[in-house]
Amino acid sequence: MSELLRIGLVGSTGLIGNTIINLSIGREDFRLVGLSRREVPLPQGVRMEMFVADPAHWGEVFEAVRPKALICALGTTWRQAGEDETAFRAVDHDLVLETARAAKEHGIERMVVVSSAGASLASKTFYLRVKAEMERDLAKVGLKRLDILRPGLLRGARGGERRPGERIGIAMSPLTDFFLRGGMRQFRSIPVQTVAEAALGLTMRKAAGRFIHDNDGIRRAAREFPQPVDA
Repeated sequence: MSELLRIGLVGSTGLIGNTIINLSIGREDFRLVGLSRREVPLPQGVRMEMFVADPAHWGEVFEAVRPKALICALGTTWRQAGEDETAFRAVDHDLVLETARAAKEHGIERMVVVSSAGASLASKTFYLRVKAEMERDLAKVGLKRLDILRPGLLRGARGGERRPGERIGIAMSPLTDFFLRGGMRQFRSIPVQTVAEAALGLTMRKAAGRFIHDNDGIRRAAREFPQPVDA
């Protein structure tokens, strides 16, 4: 029997993190180890360890539980950050980098991080510039393997967290996706479950390097994610 893969997860309270947790139910080939700044309600049937700690102590958790790979789905919104650039950058750039450095220091060699379609240092959009800066600086951490996911608009149930414009965008996505072609394909909508499956599947790859996955690449990785034996 192959060794059980322990996968660290930060960003458990978000849409992607929550979906990853649900996908872990009933799995015997990997086990999640979650780290969070606050308590996270877990779905019935999930078997995982969840540690609630200040991010300054996440390295201690990595040292204790020794996951082989890490999924980082950390991120905030402009509204949650109080429309403050420093507060936004503190999560989407600084905390991601601090987490990666702690992971590297304690022996984690593989990391999957969620960024955004359109991330570019030259972007006029602050959000996309910060995502690009995060990607650039993560590459300097020295992880053996780094997978960067750049999904478009996420389709999935998020309760009351959705902003009105976002809800409209999702409702219109079947139509707008049709017109997003060529270089604009990257901005098409994508199911959150597809992104979550891709993230989990990529933690199982051992080839060294830095890889960037747009919507098409995310879908390919999700198709290769092994389904449960009893599926």
